[in-house]
Amino acid sequence: MPGRLTAVPELPEVESARATVERAGLHRRIVQVDDTDTWECRPHPPGEIRAALLGRSLTGAFRRGKSMWCETSGLGRSRTPGPVLGLHLGMSGRILVTGPDGTLTEGGDWLGGRYGQGGEEPGRKAVWDRFTLTFADGGTLRLFDKRRLGRVRLDPDTSALGPDAELVDAAELAARLRRGRSPVKARLLDQSVVAGVGNLLADETLWQARLSPRRPVDELTDAELDRLHDALHTATRAAIDQGGVHTGEVIPFRGAGRHCPRCGAEMVRDTVGGRTTWWCPAEQR
Repeated sequence: MPGRLTAVPELPEVESARATVERAGLHRRIVQVDDTDTWECRPHPPGEIRAALLGRSLTGAFRRGKSMWCETSGLGRSRTPGPVLGLHLGMSGRILVTGPDGTLTEGGDWLGGRYGQGGEEPGRKAVWDRFTLTFADGGTLRLFDKRRLGRVRLDPDTSALGPDAELVDAAELAARLRRGRSPVKARLLDQSVVAGVGNLLADETLWQARLSPRRPVDELTDAELDRLHDALHTATRAAIDQGGVHTGEVIPFRGAGRHCPRCGAEMVRDTVGGRTTWWCPAEQR
């Protein structure tokens, strides 16, 4: 079993939250908004997000990397769209949507994580619902966030983000990674280079690509960069399909005394790009 995982939800977890909103939260008229958590909703004062959203509905759920946002409808018969609602999961957030009959749909941080327990867990505290939309049909959409590290914002700025890790093509990824002499893992973690890769997804990708996380990016060959691109897409898609980055093939083996699941070499640890990093010294060069 993997050790304690404390990484910020990465692209796959955010995609599950986005899919939850798309599946269960769209085209339902908003009749109440609880935006009173002044930390989660900063810089908006209490009531500002509420005033902007009342009477509207969410019309689409979108994501780039780890950033998620929802477009909103006009008021009444107006076809002029409303503001964009940004929802950031922070370190352990989940999106929970209830239907008119109380049916719960949820997505976000891994349920088995230290903080990623479900929003209906026994002993849950109401304050853990940091932001709530109430729909005319009686259902709700909530940002459930024990650690209070998420963020809700109107019209979020995503212009600094690089291309989405799930969608970036090989040529663009290679061009972006090759700038400078940083270790390849540090470049993968830079959200302005490619959006969505966090610590665990980076380790899984580099293990699949058989590349050392410490390799300077300007030393990578064209063939290695192609291999890295293929591994990034494979690892990202598998994590989305299987429920999160914790499902990666090498993730359970990131720990002292553990061994590479391919060749059996003992895994090694270092800090790369400011993050704890594990890799196979025999295969990742």
